Amino acid sequence: MKHLIPFILAILVLTGTVVADPALLELASPAKSATTSSVPASSGNAKVLPGPKLEGPGALATLNTLKVKGKAPATGYNRNGKFGNGWKDFNGNKCDERQDTLKRDMSGVKYKDAKKCQLASGILADSYTGTTIKWKVNSGSVDIDHMVALKNVWISGGQQLSQDQRLAVANDPLNLMASQASANRSKGDANAAEWLPSHKPFRCRYVAIQISVKKKYALAVTRPEADAMRRVLNTCPKQKAAKVTPIKLVATKAPPVAPKSHAAPTKKPSVNATKPPAVSPGAFCAKADKGSRGIGKKNGKSYTCKTSSTDTRLRWR
Repeated sequence: MKHLIPFILAILVLTGTVVADPALLELASPAKSATTSSVPASSGNAKVLPGPKLEGPGALATLNTLKVKGKAPATGYNRNGKFGNGWKDFNGNKCDERQDTLKRDMSGVKYKDAKKCQLASGILADSYTGTTIKWKVNSGSVDIDHMVALKNVWISGGQQLSQDQRLAVANDPLNLMASQASANRSKGDANAAEWLPSHKPFRCRYVAIQISVKKKYALAVTRPEADAMRRVLNTCPKQKAAKVTPIKLVATKAPPVAPKSHAAPTKKPSVNATKPPAVSPGAFCAKADKGSRGIGKKNGKSYTCKTSSTDTRLRWR
């Protein structure tokens, strides 16, 4: 009997006797197997949009708040020395930021470890090129790009950051994105005036992320860089930047001042000191000159106005 119901309903629909109701047709359809109806679709296979979330103020408005300056000299730049050697655990989840970024930006991820830190494989919908990459560990097909390259950080204000702040910008998820390795390497340390992703639909988000990073870390943009960003954002005026809290620059400490010496200062001879008077040896001298020194008029020797053991009168002796 249960097999006749779908058949009868189908005849009635075809003849126009009844109007097809989706709920009725679902009742009339053959029962689905428990394995297909009870297991939801795997979220791991859903397409993932790589990169950080942009849910803050308008990107154009944020761009207008950035300082516009020329590039600082790259003197002293050292990637490992100034920005840390290797990936750090920025968010304290005991997984380094390379693994966290791969996990965030890929779908269908599989892990090498039970802790789910080390990825073995995944699928990247690459934003830079618009291609899909089936990635496996050690394949070399995917890099983690610093959206604002670390050398660009250095020449746009990074020299004024503290070491901890430079470690932060090198490991901040806001500044990281999984991307096709060759695209990342073609970018190098270029800014937006010098390089943009070949996948044009991503360019608005690309410059919005860079603007967000520069806002957060008090970094400047060059005039050509700002103009290039503005041209991109003029095609998407509603594009948002990330919601960030700008860092506070740590004032550079002045060199320590040497402690003052407590030794008595050496007295410099007075330029205006009175020269000893010219005197005649043996001549009488006044009480006011007692103890004073004089210079012999003819011989240039030094004499003092004083008495002697046999003469109580003051003479130049």
